[in-house]
This record gives sequence, structure tokens and C-alpha cells, in this order.
Amino acid sequence: MSLFKTPVKILIIDDDEDDFFITSEYLKQIQEYQLQIDWCYKFNEALQLLKERKYNIFFVDYRLGARTGLDFLKEAVRLDVEEPIILLTGKGNKDVDIEAMQMGATDYLIKTELTTDKLERCIRYSLERMAYLKALRANEKKYRSIFELSKDAVFIADKNLRFVDMNRATNVLLGYEKKELQERTVYDLISDSTDKSLLEKIMYEEGEVSDLEVEVQNNAGDKKTCILTATATIDESGAYYQGLLHDITNLKRAEKANLLIEKLGATGRLVRTLAHEVRNPLNNINMSVEQLLQTNEGGDESQLFLDIVQRNSKRIGDIITELLDTSRPTDLVFEICSLQAIMDDSIAEALDRITLQHVNMQIKYANEPCDIMANKEKLKIAFLNIIINAVEAVPSITGELTIGIDRMKDFHVVTIKDNGCGIPEENISRLFEPYFTSKRNGMGLGLAATLNILQSHKANVDVTSTVGQGTTFTISFPAV
Repeated sequence: MSLFKTPVKILIIDDDEDDFFITSEYLKQIQEYQLQIDWCYKFNEALQLLKERKYNIFFVDYRLGARTGLDFLKEAVRLDVEEPIILLTGKGNKDVDIEAMQMGATDYLIKTELTTDKLERCIRYSLERMAYLKALRANEKKYRSIFELSKDAVFIADKNLRFVDMNRATNVLLGYEKKELQERTVYDLISDSTDKSLLEKIMYEEGEVSDLEVEVQNNAGDKKTCILTATATIDESGAYYQGLLHDITNLKRAEKANLLIEKLGATGRLVRTLAHEVRNPLNNINMSVEQLLQTNEGGDESQLFLDIVQRNSKRIGDIITELLDTSRPTDLVFEICSLQAIMDDSIAEALDRITLQHVNMQIKYANEPCDIMANKEKLKIAFLNIIINAVEAVPSITGELTIGIDRMKDFHVVTIKDNGCGIPEENISRLFEPYFTSKRNGMGLGLAATLNILQSHKANVDVTSTVGQGTTFTISFPAV
């Protein structure tokens, strides 16, 4: 839903009229906002419009004749402009990207990669960020109120980034109470060693950090993707840092889910094309074999060869059918079912294997029934595939499997977690692809079929894994 009930005024600053038309066409397709789009191609005129504060968002081309978008950003900083400025460039340049973000650009977009969805997310983020920054500056004198009521994690830290004070959102995000956090630094919570080293380097060289994406681990062991900002401040009590952690975990999950859907859609189209092209000559082969079988007078040897051809033709046909089944939505009949009851049936099916593997299983269900619209038998198969994969991944005797169901207001969450061998990062994105498997004798259709079933239930799936530590499947279902 739009933060702005009134039209959102956008100024595109670009000296290339064709590029302006392309960008504006993408913007016009956005339905979530009432957009008023204007164009300016002269640097000085754009600067005057910036001073007059007539626009909500500025899209600025990197090349503006003799000047650049970075020059425009410098002027915006000098004028203390609050409105979001998004830098546009024809080619990706990491150095320009970093410099632009450090100077206060809200985002950095490459023209050749622009889409309506990407621009909509950019505008939504820009407006949300602008609203937040305006509220923060307007209520500077009411610091404590903003500090406590912010939905983002806001904290005060000493020169070593050790927590001194924080709002309640920080405690909720990180899962620690105030006294526990005061014994820790921001570095202690960063799970990735590369992120930690990068933060240390930035703090050493620049003395503060702005909009750094890091992965933090909370008290429960869950990893959260956050944007970290820590600004150095000095007052009569000495130097300290004002910090902000903005949780973008759900945004990352949504982007990952959208990417997976796009990839599966492309795979499905390819499979259907191949199936069509293969089945036509295969039907001709089958009809020819049937005709030869009816008129065969060549004896046992020719009969043997014809049987071989017929069997293998049928096998090819079966493989095509399997491929098609995993690449198209499943047509199911739904009824109101309890997630707990479906999961119990799935566990019962896998219980022998769990027992033989000596896996320590823990079940944590919400006290009240978590009802969803489901096809019980199909969903049981989906859960069973994930549970069996988890059991096969964990070591015997020391293997642990945790299955949880949590009840929320609008959705219910199923968590299946193991302490197995984990999945390499490069394989995560291919996990649900048909015929992709790391098992020696696997077919690679189990998880592809599982995703097909879950998508038919309008469920969102997120997989996190660390090699040598284990894997977690998190599945969210719309509540009845």
C-alpha cells in the first residue's frame, strides 16, 4: 500500500531524451502509486528545482554533460536535502556505486537492468526511507520517543561498537535483553567472517559505516540479513556511535522466491517444448513397432529386438510425463486441514527410517490447531520428502531433527531443521530444479515435486543451510 495518498512527484534528470522516455514508460506501468513524472536535462535547472523541493524523488543520470550525478549529490548534501536521490548509469561501476551510496544516494540502478518491479521496489523503499528520515529529523528533540518507538533496531555503542543502550526493537531482533547485549559488541553478532572483517576495515579506515549489508545471528541461532549504519557522534560525555540495524530478511526471501519462480517458469517452458518435440517422433516409433509386431514373421530374434524398442520407447514416454508433472502446477482439491495432523501423518510414514537411523527428533507444535486449505495426501508427500532428505543428511546416533509449527495471525509457519552435512551455497539456488541431485542414486525429482505441491498451496519456501552444520526449511502457509 502506498505511503502517499497524494501523487508522488518524480523528476528524471537526464540529458538523453530517449533514456528519459524508456525510464518513464517503466514508471507509468507502476500501479501502486499515483506518479507525476517530469523531465529536466540541464544541471543548473535541476539544481534550482532541487532547492525548491517540489519533487518527492529524483532519478539522476550519472552523465550530465560536463557535470555528473555525483556533483548533483554533493549539492544535495550541501543543501541538506531529505528527498531520495537515485543514481542512474548506463553501465555498472562498483566504485561509482560505493561512492554514490557513501554520499547519500538512496539507490544505484543500471539502466539496462531496469524493470517495472525493480523501480516499484526502489520507489517503495525510497518513500519509506524518506518518511523515516523526515520523522527522525523532525522529532530530534523527542529523541527518546523515536528511539523507543522505532521499528528498526536503534542502539548506542562505544568506540569498540559495544552496546551501551538500545530500543526494544533491538532486543526483539537480536533476542537478547539489555544487560546481555551490553556484554557484547556488534562484531560478536555478525555470523559471516568476511562481513566481520569488512566492517572492521571500514571502521578502522573511515571511523563509521553507512548502509552495510551484514548477516547477524540472534540468540536463538537464527540468521538475519540487516543493513547496518553506525555514525560517530561526540558530545560532552565523549565519543560514541549511533547505530541502526534495518532487518531486510523478508525482502531477501521474497527476492529469492521470485527468482526461483522465474527460473522454474523458464525450466517449465523448456521442458514442455522438449516434450512436444520428442513425443511426436516417439509416437511414430511406437506405431511403427506395433505395426511390425503384428506382421512379424522373422522369428524370435526380431521379436526380441522389437520388444526392446517398445520397452525403451515406453520408458522415454514415462520420463517425459514425469518431467511435465514436475514443471506444471498440480490440480488439487482442497479442504480445511490442521497442519499438525498432516505433519503427524508424514512423521508416521518416516518413523521407521528415523528409528533405524537413531535420529533424535524434537517436535514443537503450537497449542491451537493451525488450519489451512490443503490437499492432505499431497501435502503429506511434500513434508515426507523434506523429512526423509533431512534424515539421510544427518549422522547416525548424533543426528538431530527438529520439526516445529508456529501459529501466526495471517499465516502459519512449518520449520524442519537438521544438523546434517548442509548444502553448499552454489547448490541452494538449484535445490528445486528437476533432475538436479547430489545423491549418488537420486533422480532429483523429489524436491521438484515438493515445490510444485507447496506452490499449489500458495506456500512460501525458504531454505537456509551451512555446510557441516545443517539445513533449515521454513514454509509459510496462508491461514484459514
